[in-house]
Amino acid sequence: MSTRVAEAQAARPSRGAAACRSCGDDGLRVFLSLGELPLPDALLRPDELDGPEPRFPLDVAFCPGCSLVQILEEVPPEQLFVDNYLYFSSFSEGLMRHSRAFAERMIAERSLDERSLVVEIASNDGYLLRNFAERGIPVLGIDPAPEQARAAEAAGVPTVREFFDAGLAQRLMTEGKRADLIVANNVMAHTPTLNSFVEGLSTLLADGGLATIENTYVKDLIDHCEFDTIYHEHFCYFSCSAVDALVRRHGLALVDVEHFPSLQGGTLRWHVAHGTAVSESARAWLEAEREQGLTDFAYYERFGERVDGIRASLLELLRSRRAAGRSIAAYGAAAKGSTLVNFAGIGPDLVDFVVDRNVHKHGLHMPGTHLPIRDVGALLEEQPDDVLLLAWNYLDEVRGQQEEFVRRGGRFIVPVPEPQVV
Repeated sequence: MSTRVAEAQAARPSRGAAACRSCGDDGLRVFLSLGELPLPDALLRPDELDGPEPRFPLDVAFCPGCSLVQILEEVPPEQLFVDNYLYFSSFSEGLMRHSRAFAERMIAERSLDERSLVVEIASNDGYLLRNFAERGIPVLGIDPAPEQARAAEAAGVPTVREFFDAGLAQRLMTEGKRADLIVANNVMAHTPTLNSFVEGLSTLLADGGLATIENTYVKDLIDHCEFDTIYHEHFCYFSCSAVDALVRRHGLALVDVEHFPSLQGGTLRWHVAHGTAVSESARAWLEAEREQGLTDFAYYERFGERVDGIRASLLELLRSRRAAGRSIAAYGAAAKGSTLVNFAGIGPDLVDFVVDRNVHKHGLHMPGTHLPIRDVGALLEEQPDDVLLLAWNYLDEVRGQQEEFVRRGGRFIVPVPEPQVV
């Protein structure tokens, strides 16, 4: 066990989560500590660079009671998803394709029509629900982020600007709303009150309805050492075993599991419905996880050592290329990029600037390191020799966008699962 992990385990009872967010077990065991980091989406204006920046511990633990992996710190959700949140889903072409394919499939398989209701929790800028709306299917988005909700409504997606929980679900039900399909993509991990969230799913879901939940698969995170997907906005990291225990508590059952290995570094889609019968395919996932050790602490124990190795190798690579006179920029001013540069200590001495397609981030600075954020066009204007791909999970998409940069001799540095130049 590393020194940081030992210190985090010793400090656990005095701050952060004292018990599992799902089952309440008080035997949480820390296996990774990334230190104290700034909030990942708290981007800074130029006039804020000399001001204070709050930092919060980022320690990750395993629950022996239900196998849920979770961080210990609990930053208020308003501070994460209202005050500092500039993520807009529509800027990712790959995610847009994934969402459209899902919508077309659900419309066909679930026979959705003008009498149906599709609800998305964390509907962002309406990127997914508009695929249903344009087919005349009633939709409702739920998202507390003001800018994203405004963009969704402008795209024809009515949006409730609140956090989703059991109380909101009960209120919607009393208004006569029951969902034939509920979509919860990349949101359950952002939810500190898991039981209220899943109780809300059960309440809002119509009899015979289906809820689909997508999140990073903790097995892919551990196996590929994707430590930069750990940040304060992600309270939990799910296995099928942890999801099964959670949804069963609220009268729901796993009816299917799908794996998307190349989406967000490895994503699972869990299909859940009212009932107690776990499907044969879902049961096979649960059995595989038991055999592979995902329900045991030992599976996670050496993760911290591997993360330290990646940090050392990446810094050595960047420093050697910088010493050789090569200029370096970075691509991707998202939360995962913030985790990586702050944990590794990658600042202006190694990277000149960061580019991002999201226009809402241009002219701002990364938290902690204060790296300036520019439009992706800066890669051709400046033509750096290397680009550290903070958004490594979009390697193929970014390479396709930046064919001219590559043609001119530019190279990408991919940090995970081990640093390499491509």
